[in-house]
Amino acid sequence: KKITVILIIFIIVLLYEIIVYIKDITIKFYREDISLSTIGIVHRNALKKNNKSLRLDKQEYLSIPSSFLAFLVGLIDGDGYIQISKTPKGFITMKLTISLHLDDISTLEYIHSVLKLGKINVYKDLKSPTCKLVINKTDLQEVLFPLFIYNNIYFLTNTRVDQFNLGMYILENDIKLYNELPELSSIPSVFDMPKNPLDFTLLHFFKNWIVGFTNSEGSFFIKANNDGCFQLKQRIHTNLFEAFKLVFNTNRKIDTTNNYNQFSVSSKADIQKVIDFFSFSGLHPLIGLKYIQYIKWLNNLHKSLRYSSLNYPAEI
Repeated sequence: KKITVILIIFIIVLLYEIIVYIKDITIKFYREDISLSTIGIVHRNALKKNNKSLRLDKQEYLSIPSSFLAFLVGLIDGDGYIQISKTPKGFITMKLTISLHLDDISTLEYIHSVLKLGKINVYKDLKSPTCKLVINKTDLQEVLFPLFIYNNIYFLTNTRVDQFNLGMYILENDIKLYNELPELSSIPSVFDMPKNPLDFTLLHFFKNWIVGFTNSEGSFFIKANNDGCFQLKQRIHTNLFEAFKLVFNTNRKIDTTNNYNQFSVSSKADIQKVIDFFSFSGLHPLIGLKYIQYIKWLNNLHKSLRYSSLNYPAEI
C-alpha cells in the first residue's frame, strides 16, 4: 500500500511538472511569436544620422497598455500632427510632433517616459513659450506605427487620418522623393473608419481616446451664471461629435458655429455623467494641466449649491 501511495504521489508530481513545463514552453513560444513588424525599410543613413541600430527586440513595447495608446492617439488627434515635408534636395522627411504650451511640459514628459521614444524640445523665446515632443521617422516605422496597428488603435479626425495613411504609404512603398507622392485621394486607408456615430462608440479604444482628446481639446469651467460646463470643440466632424452624445447619454445639440463642432453639457444629470466618465470608469486619467483644471472644476462644483449633491471622487 505504501508503495502504491508513493507511486501515485510520484505520478501526480510528474504530471504537474509536465503541465508546468508545457505551459512555460507555450508562453515562451507565444512571446517569441508576437512581434512588432517594422514598416518598410529602415535605411542605414537614418540609423547613422540618429546614432542608432536596428531594434531586434521590441518586447518591451508590447507591455505598453492599450489604454495609454488610445489616450495618446486621442491627444495627437488634438494637439499633434504627422509632418511630411520636402527637403531642399527633394527628399521626404517625416516626423510626429505633439506641441503644447511650456507650462504643460509634464504631459510630454509623461508620454516620453512611457514610450521612451522621441525628444522633447523647448522653445522659451516664442511669444507663447512652447514645448514639443518630436518622434522621428525611424521610431515611427519601427515602434509607434506598428504599436498602433498591433493594438488596432487609430486616429479618428480627418486630418490626422490622412496624415497617417500618407505616412504608412510612404513607408510601405519606400518612397524617397517628394515629387513621387501620389494624390492624397488615391492613397488607401489603413483602417476602416466608422460610418456613423454608433460605430464610433463600438470601437474598443474610443473611451480612452476621448480622454486623450479631452486632454487636448476639452475644457472644464464655470460659466458666469455659475453653471458648470464640460466642453469639447474642434473642426467639423459630425459623426464623431454625435458619438460623444451617445457616450455621455445626452440629447444636447451639437453647435456648428464657424465651421467648428462643439459638444457642451451643464445640467446636473449631464455633469454627473461627465464625473462618472472621468473619475469612475477605470479609464486612462487626464494628465498635466488638464487634470489640474478638472480637479479645480470638481472642487468648485462641490462648493456650489446646484452641484453639491453630486457624487464626487475621493480626492475632492
